[in-house]
Amino acid sequence: MASSSSSGLTFKLHPLVIVNISDHYTRVKSQLNLPPSLTSTSSAAISNNNNNNSNGGQNNQQPPPRVYGCVIGVQRGRTVEIFNSFELIYDPSTRSLDRSFLEKKQELYKKVFPHFYVLGWYSTGSDAQESDMHFHKALMDINESPLYVLLNPAINPAQKDLPVTIYESVYGNFDELYFSGYSLAITITILLLHHLNIKELHVIDGVPQLIFVRSSYTIETVEAERISVDHVAHLKPSGGSAATQLAAQLTGIHSAIKMLNSRIRVLHQYLVGMQKGDTPCESSLLRQVSSLLRRLPAIESEKFQDDFLM
Repeated sequence: MASSSSSGLTFKLHPLVIVNISDHYTRVKSQLNLPPSLTSTSSAAISNNNNNNSNGGQNNQQPPPRVYGCVIGVQRGRTVEIFNSFELIYDPSTRSLDRSFLEKKQELYKKVFPHFYVLGWYSTGSDAQESDMHFHKALMDINESPLYVLLNPAINPAQKDLPVTIYESVYGNFDELYFSGYSLAITITILLLHHLNIKELHVIDGVPQLIFVRSSYTIETVEAERISVDHVAHLKPSGGSAATQLAAQLTGIHSAIKMLNSRIRVLHQYLVGMQKGDTPCESSLLRQVSSLLRRLPAIESEKFQDDFLM
């Protein structure tokens, strides 16, 4: 489904995008509580999915999850630089994209990065799939020629290159179809593509079809990114109770959450006892608890889900 691109565009990918996609995939996989073996055999699980179905479902092992999001950056002439990314809500089974969530994210990023635009989207997997084109076309109203960044989460110790592929969407092989007796509309389309130096066209039943083609890219970093990536690469426990600065920070956060949880339990037990009549009622304390609760967001509200859980 994928060949080499001839568009002439130069792609520069920043490490922050790779870190964001990896973090997104890791969080989703952890929430689903999938066994670790799936991460190292994701490509095998996907490729054997059809075989499992044909064998009557003898192997009930599910493929690893796929995550979706947008990549943002700038395009200067023929150079496309991908700086950042954000997550999206997409249901592959129904092919439904949460447009309101996408527009909200765009608006928020525009306020912080006014010069960044949506360049395309990202996902995870071993290779581009036919179903990816539905998501790809859904973003064409935002960017008429979006790019596709694919991260392969499968662990391959022998692989030296980054498990990241950038795809462009083009229209098949131009040289094979040039003036091959197609209708006037198809011929005009071919001439237009040739004028734009796009050498590829793919026609099925007389209709031009988009396909994914691989594009080369380089890693571009700024000083802050180099420092951050180097720090992340060297994060590892030094043994025993001693740990890195990150581990110490996470330990402090964990202790604070445990203390907060214990104090909430004390309040809850006090209020339950007051409700049962085992504890004398104190109006001043009830007013303080009521004031505290009014500051908290409604846990079941959609706004809480969007702001705190995504």
